[in-house]
Amino acid sequence: MLPDRHKVRRILIRAVNWIGDAVMTTPALGLIREHYPEAEITLLANPPVAEVFSPHDWVDKVMVFDREGAHQGLRGRLRLASELRKRSFDMVIILPNSFDSALVPWLAGIPVRLGKSSDGRSLLLTGRYSQDETPPHRHEVQYYRNLVRHFGITGVDVLPRLCTTPAEDAAAEALLAKGGIPAGACVLAVNPGATYGSAKRWYPDRFADVARRLAAEWQARIVIFGSPGEAGIAADIEQRLGGDCLNMAGKTTVRELMALIKRSNFMVTNDSGPMHIAAAFDVPLVAIFGPTDHTGTAPYTVKAAIVRKGVACAPCKLRECPTDHRCMTAVTADDVVAAALALTQQPPQS
Repeated sequence: MLPDRHKVRRILIRAVNWIGDAVMTTPALGLIREHYPEAEITLLANPPVAEVFSPHDWVDKVMVFDREGAHQGLRGRLRLASELRKRSFDMVIILPNSFDSALVPWLAGIPVRLGKSSDGRSLLLTGRYSQDETPPHRHEVQYYRNLVRHFGITGVDVLPRLCTTPAEDAAAEALLAKGGIPAGACVLAVNPGATYGSAKRWYPDRFADVARRLAAEWQARIVIFGSPGEAGIAADIEQRLGGDCLNMAGKTTVRELMALIKRSNFMVTNDSGPMHIAAAFDVPLVAIFGPTDHTGTAPYTVKAAIVRKGVACAPCKLRECPTDHRCMTAVTADDVVAAALALTQQPPQS
């Protein structure tokens, strides 16, 4: 049973740990914000996810959970619990399913602790949500909405949402201009990486082919995105394009990446965090899916086309392919170009 909403002054939300998943939780955050308009909402998140929400319209404060530093190990968790206890939270909503994510709020003595009853953590929660109460084959956005609605947190359904500041938007324009892309130019974003594992990654030569063809069709400038660990993939594409692109892989913060994606006119991407960022900013996109289940993690927007092949072993949800990667090799550059042009209602060129 929830306390009276007018008595809830401070709410902690334990964020999920991946950027793409975090974007998919934002509609649930919107429900919490609407239901508790006067409460101070604090998000507890790892450093990359914390950056996504710094700032965000539905979050008042962000606390960083640094599992590799100050909050590492048992001593670090006790330190984090002590930090939370000092904030005097009335309630915590725990979005991840791990035991650890429920243990720390319990150690902090937060009186109302709401989350999914999984991973042996039911005794740590005062309010429990069962997976059985969610229909199968639901999207992750709906799962998180259902979780918070189960606890009587109601409001109007909203789409995933991210926020940038005017200063960040201006800085993104400056970065593009420094790379030779003038204000007002059509920007084609290419995101060839995927942090979860190599099985989710389509091929650099095919990304380059698609980028070259679409850029010619739309008189667009190509910008390649990626993490520092994906710089090699981006460099391969850059080489295949003869340098006719702006390679930003490994050169941006999370906030800079968000603002640059927001500025883009179209994205071609694997199933990844940047894919969800683009969807949240209403950027049209084509997403290539192979080993992951598009029914649960597709970009939550009408401005997206999914390209995938119905091979027998997909979705396997494995990080690395144990066979011949047929779910990705079957997807051709022609498939992706056709999907992009259909989404923008342009006929493919022969």
